[in-house]
Amino acid sequence: MDNIAGTKSRLTWAVHISVALLVLLWLFPTVGLFVSSFRTADQISSSGWWAALFPTEQTIQLRTGGGDAAVQENGLYVVTGNLLTDEGGPGEAAVISSFGVSSRDIGAFGAGETAEFGEGETLTLEADGSYRYTSPEEPGRRGQRVFVTAETPPDFTLGNYNTILFSGTGQDNMAKAFFNTLTVTIPATIIPIVVAAFAAYALAWMDFPGRALLIALVVALLVVPLQLALIPLLRLHLGIGIGKGYLGVWLAHTGFGLPLAIYLLRNYMVGLPRDIIENAKVDGATDFQIFTKIILPLSFPALASFAIFQFLWTWNDLLVAKVFLIDSTGSTTVMTNQIVELLGTRGGNWEILATAAFVSIAVPLVVFFAMQRYLVRGLLAGSVK
Repeated sequence: MDNIAGTKSRLTWAVHISVALLVLLWLFPTVGLFVSSFRTADQISSSGWWAALFPTEQTIQLRTGGGDAAVQENGLYVVTGNLLTDEGGPGEAAVISSFGVSSRDIGAFGAGETAEFGEGETLTLEADGSYRYTSPEEPGRRGQRVFVTAETPPDFTLGNYNTILFSGTGQDNMAKAFFNTLTVTIPATIIPIVVAAFAAYALAWMDFPGRALLIALVVALLVVPLQLALIPLLRLHLGIGIGKGYLGVWLAHTGFGLPLAIYLLRNYMVGLPRDIIENAKVDGATDFQIFTKIILPLSFPALASFAIFQFLWTWNDLLVAKVFLIDSTGSTTVMTNQIVELLGTRGGNWEILATAAFVSIAVPLVVFFAMQRYLVRGLLAGSVK
């Protein structure tokens, strides 16, 4: 018995460690996406999200003012300014540690030193970015190229969210896609739950011819590939006049989600105490009263568990939305399609993509954590007698 107890204890520790590792593997990318959504493009390109709270060192190619900014002093052309705050600079919060005027040696000089190069040209650059460039000849229009190594403090911004949620128009408006996704997801979650609850009660507690055959049919529909039904269902929608729109995508998600919903709810309802239902019938309750007053309240864990699955699947869906909803104007585009569009138009703007991705997963995370306590109870429905 001691060996058995010891084995059980070790198994419990193994399970706990495995779960912790899985949680960490899932948590790290989510936290990284969240942190990156508040960072600027320069910071994302120069360091990982785990270094967001620490200063980062980056090398930037900047230019001094050109000939139009030069003034003559004692026969020399002099240009002054601040590389950090001029156009293209990292900002006044940065601190310069070294600089160079050649790509072969970008850290040749320290901050505050004077670089002599060319034919009598000099450049003095301070740590705060202020500089003095002199040349015996008039500088070119573009100015002198300077490679600056600067330490930039942590910088977080809400500008990415402003760009995503409020600045876009048409197909670039993530806010509109967000509300479009809610318009698709909420009805596509509620409708199959309502239909499946009635069907599950009938299959669990009502005797009628062909009930076993219907149960077998529901189980068989669980393995039907989604892609197999897309084209026939779309042709049916077009034939009866539904076309591409919210109604069509609601019905499509309802049809694809019903087999799992009926199977899950029926298994749970079968496991409810028979005495409660028989006593209710003896007291004169109808099937509808039993369903609404007894079965539904007792079946809430199973309903919540399916709602989580259906909501997450519908929210993250792209294929069904592409087939049954997306139009050429983008007025009904959903978030998954919007992110695909951003990948095409903003492939280099990682801060925008990170923000869009986090906005897309924020709502499913809230739904999952709010209802996850019912998930296991619903999934295990009917598995133990």
